[in-house]
Formats: sequence, C-alpha cells, structure tokens
Amino acid sequence: MSDKKLKVFTNNKKRKTYLRMLKSIIGAAIVIIIILIVLQLFGINVSSMLAGVGIASIVIGFALQDAMKDIFRGLEIVSDNYYDIGDVIKFGDNTGQVLSINLRTTKIQDINSMNIVSIANRNIDQVEIVTGYIYLSAPLPLRIKPAAADSVMDEIAKEIQKIPTVTSVINQGVTAITNSSLNYQLQITCDPMNQLQTRRDSLGCIVSVLASHKILLPYNQIDFHAKK
Repeated sequence: MSDKKLKVFTNNKKRKTYLRMLKSIIGAAIVIIIILIVLQLFGINVSSMLAGVGIASIVIGFALQDAMKDIFRGLEIVSDNYYDIGDVIKFGDNTGQVLSINLRTTKIQDINSMNIVSIANRNIDQVEIVTGYIYLSAPLPLRIKPAAADSVMDEIAKEIQKIPTVTSVINQGVTAITNSSLNYQLQITCDPMNQLQTRRDSLGCIVSVLASHKILLPYNQIDFHAKK
C-alpha cells in the first residue's frame, strides 16, 4: 500500500470514528434536552431543579462513577487516537475489528467466533493494538551450510509471499542458535484480520519447503558415552 493510499485509508478511519462519537454525543444531548422540555411541560420547575443539582450531583456522581469513567475515557480514545474504527484490537481473550466507539463502550467483532463484544471504555489500559506483523521461526539443522540455508530461506519467503493475505516477507537471518538448530526468523506483514490464518498458511509453507529439500526438523538428541 502506497503512502498516499495509506494516508487516505487512515483519514477515512478517523473520519468514521469522529462521526460515530459526535453522533453519540449529539444523541445524548438531545435526550437530555427532551427530558428537560417534557419536565417543563408537566409543570416541573426545571430551573429550581437544576439549582439543586449541586447537592444531588454528589450522590449521583458516586452512583454513576463507572459511567463517567467510560465517557471520559471514550473521549480520550478519540482525542489521543488510541484506536480507530477498522483497527484490530485485543481485550482479554477477544481479538477483533473495531466496529464502533461511542461514549461508553467500544464494540468489536471477534475474529474467531464472529461474536460482537462490547468493551467498557474505562478498560482502555487493558486493550492491545494488533499489528499486521507475524514473526515465525524456521529451524534448520546445525550441519547445513550457510549458502544452502540462505537459499532455503529465500525459497520459503517466496512461497509465503504467494499467500493472498501476505503483503511482504523479510528474512531477518539467524536469531538464535540452539543445541540442535539454527533458528532463522521471518517477518511477515498481513491484514491483522487474517493474522491467524496467515500464520497457519505460512507455517505450512515452511514445512513444505523443508520437506521438498528433505530437511528434517531439528530435535534435541542425547549422546551416551560408555566407559571401556
């Protein structure tokens, strides 16, 4: 995706988020105004009632403490760009795409169950942004020559790049040396909504390429030495 397209896509997501939040605020304000008008029509002195709000607000404040937290954190989500509509986030065991952000809750659609999950905005500190990066380790046997290892890894990267959901693949080289293997790391970029399936498909490519080269997956071995 080019920088220009990415900028347009990001702006569209922010526009949707702001519009949803503004709609929620306007809706809440209209409800309050209608209630006040109805009370006035029934002969209730709204001005006197509002004058006594100072005392009542202390009691109501405690009762609505969580609700107020949700509202303030909801405004904070939008103003500080924690996440936007269309982003993929994780909360507890649920990972999904943000469908809406209103004054009190954020709604996501879980990518596993497809259920709609509501998250109270006050729990923003427990929310993680899911990026489109996948890091996979490809273990190769210690005895393999560096040139052969690089050739195999390039082939694996090309096979993974053929997966429709994959944007890019980078071979980051050896990231660990164990007693039985050289662990090469691949950085794969994809749509966060397809992350789980992309991971499975990529692992399949790794196994398939290693099998085609008759390379067995390394495993720990124990040597026994007998004294004569």
